[in-house]
Amino acid sequence: MKKLLFVCVENSNRSQMAQAFAKIHGAGKVEAFSAGSKPSGKVNPRAINAMKKIGYDLASHDSKSLDEIPDGPYEYVVGMGCGDACPWVKTNNRIDWEIPDPREMDEHEFAGVRDIIEEKVKALLNQISAK
Repeated sequence: MKKLLFVCVENSNRSQMAQAFAKIHGAGKVEAFSAGSKPSGKVNPRAINAMKKIGYDLASHDSKSLDEIPDGPYEYVVGMGCGDACPWVKTNNRIDWEIPDPREMDEHEFAGVRDIIEEKVKALLNQISAK
C-alpha cells in the first residue's frame, strides 16, 4: 500500500479531512496520515461536524505533529496551503494544494472547503491507481 501524508499548520481542519477522505475512498489501496507543523492539539469541532454530515466520525482523529507520524518515505506528501510552514518530509512526490483555511468560515463555506478537499483527494487516488 502506498503511504500518503497530508500536512497543514494546525492539523485540525484541512489535513484531517484529507486523511479521512483518503481512508474513505482509498480503503485497501493507501495508508493515509496527517500532521501539522504547529499542531493545535485538537481537531476543530467545525471539521468534526462537517464530516459527520457525510457520515464520517472525525472525532476519532487526533491532532499530531510531524514527530508523531511514522517515518517515510511517503509516496505523496500533500501540503494543504501552508506554504513554508510545512517543512520537508521524505517523499517521492510533493504536492501543494492551495486550499483556504476554513477555521473561521461559516458552516456553508466550511462544507465547500470540505467538498474541494474530497474532490482533490479523489483525483489524487485516481492518479495513484493509474500508475
